[in-house]
Amino acid sequence: MSVKWKLLLYFGGFAAIVLALLWCFQVIFLEEFYKAIKTRELNAAADSISEQMFESDLSTLLKNLAQQNQVCAMAIGTDGSLIASADTLPNCRIHKMPPAELFSLYAAAVENGGSFIQRTSREDGRFFIYGESGKALLEELPEEAANDVLNQEKPLPPFFDRVEESIICVRVVADEAGNERVLLLNSVISPVSATTTTLRTQLTILTALMLLLAAGFAVLLSKKISRPVIRINDSAKELAKGEYHRYKGKSYREIRELDETLSDVSLELQKSETLKRELLANVSHDLRTPLTMITAYAEAMRDLPGENTPENVQVIIDEATHLNALVNDLLDLSKHQAGVQKLSKERFSLTGLVRETLTRYTKLREQEGYQITFEASEEAFVEADRMKISQVIYNLINNAVNYTGKDKKVIIRQERKDGFVTLSIWDTGEGIPKEQLGLVWERYYKLDKTHKRAAVGTGLGLSIVKNILDMHKAQYGVQSKVGEGSVFWFRLKEA
Repeated sequence: MSVKWKLLLYFGGFAAIVLALLWCFQVIFLEEFYKAIKTRELNAAADSISEQMFESDLSTLLKNLAQQNQVCAMAIGTDGSLIASADTLPNCRIHKMPPAELFSLYAAAVENGGSFIQRTSREDGRFFIYGESGKALLEELPEEAANDVLNQEKPLPPFFDRVEESIICVRVVADEAGNERVLLLNSVISPVSATTTTLRTQLTILTALMLLLAAGFAVLLSKKISRPVIRINDSAKELAKGEYHRYKGKSYREIRELDETLSDVSLELQKSETLKRELLANVSHDLRTPLTMITAYAEAMRDLPGENTPENVQVIIDEATHLNALVNDLLDLSKHQAGVQKLSKERFSLTGLVRETLTRYTKLREQEGYQITFEASEEAFVEADRMKISQVIYNLINNAVNYTGKDKKVIIRQERKDGFVTLSIWDTGEGIPKEQLGLVWERYYKLDKTHKRAAVGTGLGLSIVKNILDMHKAQYGVQSKVGEGSVFWFRLKEA
């Protein structure tokens, strides 16, 4: 199911739940809530009056509190004598009760610990007839008249009065001397049937309107939310096809963040794709060149008399060596990036390793005129993989040799500070622009984008350096200014 329809379903379900709760609280349980509230108010009034039951001005106090709380009140003695009364409501039940019923209420309160609540429902209510002959109970009416009253099929005659549904609260209050008085409060419950009918009609109309509005709003909201998601999905499909571009659009925060993430992924994939193409082109070039030279010199030695010379054989050997080094570097790089290479750490002299590595450049210095100097004030020892650190040093020196200036100077400096040994390799080349410093560690990255064969090495050195130093969790970096050369450095903890 799509996002749009799920949102529509969830929103519609939420609206239905809200409407169902409204129906329950406003119609089905309205009368129960109303009765519970009236009962609580009556108890509160009883608590307030009970505290002053033995005051001298009880009659005035009873009338004031009865009017404030809209109840009918009566205070009597245990012998049935009237002490104070406040008949503030029409048809108050406690004022019309015979002494026997009042005593039964008192007995019920005593049996219940001094407090008793009696609720009279409509079904339990009594009907009285008021006329010239006084009042008569419903049971005394003719059967036909009684049925009309009970079923309410006909309008009640003006002389009929139904006892309204009410709540009677009884409290037995004693003073310090043990004298008891009985407080009776009567609250009339107004009929809520008309209110319920009104609310039911309103809620029926409101439910229909709310369902329509909820459906319309849910459709609008689902479209608004799903539209950017659909757009992102379409963009991702384009990305899968190799179409790289930035994605921007006005939407809520999460979608904007997803836009930015997808844009970053697009740029990274674009860079990766570009580097992959350059790698294939450069590796193909570096493989083709030595193979072509080996083939050409071998054919010349085979076909031409006098070409089978030591110099030509040496050219074939040199190109085969270069080809072997390229294949080995590609294999090493693949192993490093696949995480299958393991470190074999040992304590060794980094200073001695640099001097040992420099012996491999004797021929280059003598024949090509390169000036490679090493500056170290004292011996420094580290704990690392000696073979891999040797690769790091060798590749960084190769990089400096390939890109140094016309003076062909390369400087290697060793510094000890704060428990770390830092090795820096300086060249005097053209330098690297600031915005491209982070790219120099990529495979076959070239500043001028014109691929040419390196004087030494295979062109994969810096990528191998990066992977080895990452394995050692070592610090490393490059600093450069255009026209002033570059310095590549790495730092290891001193052993």
